[in-house]
Amino acid sequence: MTRHYRGTDPLTGSPVEFWVTGETISATPVPGAETAVDGGWILPGLVDAHNHVGIAPGLGVDIEQARGYAYADAQAGTLLIREVGSPLDTHPLDDDPACPRFIRSGKHIARPKRYLRDYGVDLDDPDELAAEVARQAAAGDGWVKIVGDWIDREAGDLAPLWTRGQIESAVAVAHEHGARITAHVFGTDALVDLIGAGVDCIEHGTGLTDDLIDQLVDRSIALVPTMIQVENFPGIADGAERFPTYAAHMRSLHAGAGKVFASAREAGVAIFAGTDAGGFVEHGRIVDEIEALSKVGLGPAGAIAAASTNARRWLGADVLDDGHRADFVIYPANPVEDLAVLRHPAAVVSSGHHIV
Repeated sequence: MTRHYRGTDPLTGSPVEFWVTGETISATPVPGAETAVDGGWILPGLVDAHNHVGIAPGLGVDIEQARGYAYADAQAGTLLIREVGSPLDTHPLDDDPACPRFIRSGKHIARPKRYLRDYGVDLDDPDELAAEVARQAAAGDGWVKIVGDWIDREAGDLAPLWTRGQIESAVAVAHEHGARITAHVFGTDALVDLIGAGVDCIEHGTGLTDDLIDQLVDRSIALVPTMIQVENFPGIADGAERFPTYAAHMRSLHAGAGKVFASAREAGVAIFAGTDAGGFVEHGRIVDEIEALSKVGLGPAGAIAAASTNARRWLGADVLDDGHRADFVIYPANPVEDLAVLRHPAAVVSSGHHIV
């Protein structure tokens, strides 16, 4: 059966019209198609650019649990997930039309006792970083994730995991393998070498300074600030009483995050929405992240674009063009005028299937 959809793009105000046969969009009218929607506001499926379907507190996630998390994200309108690190191989979910599409980065790459236990690959020899990047590039879908900083218990504070030379080699290898490389980083110290070495994206980025923000712009390095995860920093600090310097640092990063992200937006950094679901953050919260981004200067339209069309283009994913996968969300009113509309989609269509 072919279905016909007609509505309005809330970001441009332009009319939107297409036909869906199976999993695919057609811009060419199909005679005899059933009109499924005539009216409403249509967006490509939302994007969560920092998500961990294969992670939950306590770990041990199996594929059916991961499927449930993916369903929760899809029900909220998220139909594309960049899974930036997972101990579980979630590729079996690709055959489920009710799941979002995934773009994976393999497992986190860290060092022993310098990240959350059992989340990823711990390298005893940091000079093996580039070789491990090659392995994870082969396991992923065009991305690799390294842990740029974490608490060093001997120092009692956040500290970088890698040298500049190690990162430069890792970036070169990632690019040789056709992958982009992203880095988890909270503080400032690690950012200097990560940005200087030319990583493609910064996750969190609460330690950015004005000069580093300028370098992000100059080097076209993206930022996924995970604002609703940053709200957990005070709780993380409360649980780190043994490391008072680190705890104070995390509270300081939290206090300054809004200003940092607003400065990044004003400077022209490419910012995309990511919830960091899978640990402290529940799945299905993409609208919370969009609302948070709106408040640091992106505004409603900019925040929606950061979680839809702009994010999809950045990731090289389908939008609503002829021949693209039929992943889209329809809203009963214009979400640019009221972001709360995003919480109540009239329809969510995943791979041509109405799941809401």
